[in-house]
Amino acid sequence: MQLVRPSLDRLPSYVAALKRGWSPDNIRGAAASIDELEKIEKDARSFVDSLTDREAKGPPVTLPDGTTATRLPGFRLWLWDSEFCGSIGLRWQPGTSELPPHVLGHIGYAVVPWKAGRGYARRALRLMLEHARAEGLLYVEITTDPDNVASRRIIEANGGVLVERFQRPAQYGGTDALRFRIDFSPALRAHTSVTHNFSLIVRPN
Repeated sequence: MQLVRPSLDRLPSYVAALKRGWSPDNIRGAAASIDELEKIEKDARSFVDSLTDREAKGPPVTLPDGTTATRLPGFRLWLWDSEFCGSIGLRWQPGTSELPPHVLGHIGYAVVPWKAGRGYARRALRLMLEHARAEGLLYVEITTDPDNVASRRIIEANGGVLVERFQRPAQYGGTDALRFRIDFSPALRAHTSVTHNFSLIVRPN
């Protein structure tokens, strides 16, 4: 499996996954799939081009509750093993590694369910971390549901350290989530790990 840039020649395989029920958005689910199919039908080339938006020239982002927010620079890559098997995206805020409150993480990914269990998500995240480093980020944050054990293992296998359990903003329904951080500086990673372990020791049950 490799990460590839979205392209028109690979688009039919992407469309097939959408029609099969896969969604590129783990929170919006089927609504995101419908939106993308409509955009592809309207202008396939524009859709493919929109997946790489390093200068945030695209329209505002629609949040799960229907409100909109300013788009961040970012891009999406496709997981490919002779056919489409998932998507992973990176977004960032210029000049800082921090994210605005409405953005839950730097990296989000979704593997098609019929390719699960092959280690694709773990490898895709590892490869995307190299892109994050190249953008000059000091760290990335990734969020997941507390009961998503598979996602937690993928993040931890790539150096992720649990930072906090929190409630998502109201735009996302206020549900519980876990925030992981992956630090790129060895010194920062050691400090975060020590702090995290200490907090686990002293926090009361």
